[in-house]
Amino acid sequence: MSVGRVKIGAKVQNIRRSSIRDRVAFLCSTDGNITVFSLLLFVLMVMMGGFAIDLMKYEQTRTTLQNTLDRSTLAAASLTQDRNPETVVRDYFGAAGMLGSLTRVEVTNGINFRQVIADAAADTTPFFIHMIGIDQFDAGGHSGAEQRITNVEIVMVLDVSGSMASNNRLTNLKTAAREFVSTVLNSDVEYRISIALVPFNGQVNLGPTLRAKYNVTDNPNVANVNCVDLPASIYTAFGVSRTTAMPMTQHADTYSATSGASGNSSNPPSNVNVVSPTDTNTATPVAGNRWCPPSSGNIVRLPSYSVGQLQGYINGLSAVGATSINAGMKWGMAMLDPASRPMFSEFIGSGDVPAYYSGRPYQFADEDSMKIIVLMTDGEHFAEERVNDGYRTGNSNIWRSAGDGNYSAFFDRAGTTSDYWVPHLNAWQTTAWTSNVTAAVPQTWPQVWTNLRLSYVAWHLYARGLHNTGTTAQRQQSYRDTILAFRSQTPTGTMDTQLQSACTMAKTNGIIVYGIAFEAPTAGAAQIAGCASSSSHYFSANGLQITTAFRAIANNISQLRLTQ
Repeated sequence: MSVGRVKIGAKVQNIRRSSIRDRVAFLCSTDGNITVFSLLLFVLMVMMGGFAIDLMKYEQTRTTLQNTLDRSTLAAASLTQDRNPETVVRDYFGAAGMLGSLTRVEVTNGINFRQVIADAAADTTPFFIHMIGIDQFDAGGHSGAEQRITNVEIVMVLDVSGSMASNNRLTNLKTAAREFVSTVLNSDVEYRISIALVPFNGQVNLGPTLRAKYNVTDNPNVANVNCVDLPASIYTAFGVSRTTAMPMTQHADTYSATSGASGNSSNPPSNVNVVSPTDTNTATPVAGNRWCPPSSGNIVRLPSYSVGQLQGYINGLSAVGATSINAGMKWGMAMLDPASRPMFSEFIGSGDVPAYYSGRPYQFADEDSMKIIVLMTDGEHFAEERVNDGYRTGNSNIWRSAGDGNYSAFFDRAGTTSDYWVPHLNAWQTTAWTSNVTAAVPQTWPQVWTNLRLSYVAWHLYARGLHNTGTTAQRQQSYRDTILAFRSQTPTGTMDTQLQSACTMAKTNGIIVYGIAFEAPTAGAAQIAGCASSSSHYFSANGLQITTAFRAIANNISQLRLTQ
């Protein structure tokens, strides 16, 4: 029995030893699984590291791309650089070695702003991300920048000559100008924009308020006549000096474009028998023939922010007189001249200019301001005429009867006491004509020019008397000599030169000049095109197109900033 127990015990022991060996063999058989798992973990770790590298490369490319976009759009949007904005952006990307990444450049220009938008995308050529099916991993960028000017000074220099009455031009101008004022000012809630008006015809009527600020002489003392004859030297400087003596334009009918009965600089009045000073064909001045037609509407309007006030001024414009674009441009520049700031401070103090405009006109170099002139004409230069010294003020040699209003002229003739020429009698006599009722009244030169045409005086009161016994040719030559003594002309070529000189000075000092040739002749259109800041600042308009031209100029304002 004991042996059997031993056997049985041995069997049990053998069984136990076999189980242990099997388990050990089983455990030893999992070595391959551990290796595969470890390799899998290693690959995953490498991929994670690779993904991190790809992401770092992506972010580095994206950052470089975005920085290049921001720098390039800011530089391109600057209004102080005159290169093509798209070229500026491309140059930045070329310098960064990323020109091929640039996908879009969009440029928008306006009256006081420039906006540049650009997009770019660069393939980062990932090393590991493609293992999960991503073969392309582009870094993209988008940037937009614009520069807008906060403070804007605008002067509208508008032609109100007689030809503007034709073809509804003045009506169409008023509609366009009113809309322009409304568009520009209604969006300006901070009173950053100012608009001044400078109407011009043969001269610029300053109005009494502005005229009083200058050193003017030879005042004709005629209501609503406030023009000055600008010396030629004024056109060699930017502004209009407040200390330079400038004669006021005389209230004289010196217009030499007419002929026949009224006479011109070459030919005397055709009707030599009718010499009554009340005869409209020979003596009575014509309103449109005066270089400074009296007006309370066609006067310079100081800077304003009131839409209603400015539109009222525009509605009050009327068409009369000749065309001196050079004078209009010059006074438009005077409204923007920083040297005029003390004068504008005086206007603010007197309530003629809003206090919001303190500090204007700004310096030309002020980066936060913009100066704009909108110059419009429908014509071309007409030779300006002005009364010469010696015939502007003081007593004349002409007398007027207080009875019938007829005139006589005194000439100190040697060898005779008959020194008074009486045209309506065609005779000389020893006293001024009195009509045998009342005394004759000596006339000042301003009185003469207010009541008589210059051509009438030159012919009837001078040439006919001084050569009444001479030939017709002698009288005609005397007439021409007298005309030259009475008044001077500025040739149109000189006026063209003065205009272009003024425009060049304006543009050199940073003033943006918009030119509108409104149904203008070729010569006038050429002058306006030459004055404009560029071809894109020049408009040729017909009819209602003038509204489109003004719309193209009217835009909003703000400062330089990244917008997107």
